[in-house]
Amino acid sequence: MAERPKHMSPEEFRQAGYQAVDWVADYMARLGDLPVMADIEPGHVRGNLPAEPPTHGEDFADVLADLDRVILPGTTHWQAPGMYGYFPANTSGPSALGELISASLGAHGAMWTTGPSVTELEQHMLDWLVTALGLPEAFRGNGVITDGASSSTLCAILAARTKAGGNDKLDQMVAYTSDQAHYSIAKGLRVAGIADSRIRPIATTPDYAMRADHLAYEIVKDRSDGLIPFFVGATVGTTSTTAIDPIPELAWVASNFDAWIHVDAAFAGTAALCPEMRFLNAGLEDVDSYLFNPHKWMLTNLDCSVFYVADRADLLNAMAVEAEYLSDGTAAAATADSEHEAVDYRDWTVALGRRFRALKLWFVIRHYGTEGLQAHVRRHIAWASDLADWVEADDRFELAAPQVLSLVCFRHTDGDEASRRIMDTVNKSGRAFMSHTTLDGRFTLRAAIGSPQTERQHVEELWNLIQSAA
Repeated sequence: MAERPKHMSPEEFRQAGYQAVDWVADYMARLGDLPVMADIEPGHVRGNLPAEPPTHGEDFADVLADLDRVILPGTTHWQAPGMYGYFPANTSGPSALGELISASLGAHGAMWTTGPSVTELEQHMLDWLVTALGLPEAFRGNGVITDGASSSTLCAILAARTKAGGNDKLDQMVAYTSDQAHYSIAKGLRVAGIADSRIRPIATTPDYAMRADHLAYEIVKDRSDGLIPFFVGATVGTTSTTAIDPIPELAWVASNFDAWIHVDAAFAGTAALCPEMRFLNAGLEDVDSYLFNPHKWMLTNLDCSVFYVADRADLLNAMAVEAEYLSDGTAAAATADSEHEAVDYRDWTVALGRRFRALKLWFVIRHYGTEGLQAHVRRHIAWASDLADWVEADDRFELAAPQVLSLVCFRHTDGDEASRRIMDTVNKSGRAFMSHTTLDGRFTLRAAIGSPQTERQHVEELWNLIQSAA
């Protein structure tokens, strides 16, 4: 007879849970004292792990001990107050607790019947966000949560491809995006079968926003060559500079040529929680799809990307595939005596398996409320404005792009090597971490303020580190 596996009893789980929560709380308390970036060589973590898995189960306390011994030295602390690289990947106490409960429930949200609460809470959170961010009413009831912006963008591309004629027209399709757009657009197009040669790079303004006149020129040229302009990938808050493409103008051009227009607002979208930032939503009433990531700036941990379409039929036409083993008639029966429809989210994305991501979003929104979330965003934008002012007041530095949100792009006036040296010095300090980009061929420093642990004094410390390095 096979040996019984060592499952945790409810009481054992309770005791281990106390230890785990204590570890997390202690970690949050000491984040400011840990070096932001991991300072190890490749192979360090694996070298401290046994070559073979344990034959017999180990005590949970021993596993926790190895978190400190093995894992933390190789961890980049994205929640640290000195993390200014890339874009923030926020989490918070309510989000972590929601994720814990979601994992414990082990719920499966492929269809309404496999998880009614999973589906309906997701629908409701997406509608809450339409209200909270002032998004177009067309998005209400037409949203889904994916694992990230790359997946959301791929869904948009697949819907656009199907609407433009599908595989029968694939070799004629052309897509358009700027060189400031996230690489996930080009990657998604490649996955969808669009050759790189059929992706048109659209020129940008001096502020790095896509030019609508150049888009129109390229589309007219392709149409005259017998090609099908099927997809325009626009951005609100580009990765390098948070540039904002002129969505109303781009949408007008796209609609005149029956091209799908998709808007990626992965980072910037959260800022629309604040009424004074609703200019970010200009033109969204005329787009076909839109995404933003609560897991970037909205205190919700990875992974949680929100994806909306103006007309769900376009998405379902691309995604829905029937399978007898997934059809038991229960969903149809559930709607027979109800005024509400039963949505099967497996038909909205590539994945069949779907986690209960809406639960942590629910916890976050209920804990902070819209006022608390607005305060989180406003503080970061204000501190970025202060940092931009300090840069402009120091004749050794110059702003490389307008500061609109919580990102500041700047460089040393002595050139690329001086800027690179400053970044390396700041990053090696362990107190802060910045990343970089290239603008007009020049090395450019990026300071993205977004950690929930960051306070104004940490931004002041960053500036002091920069000045010392200069």
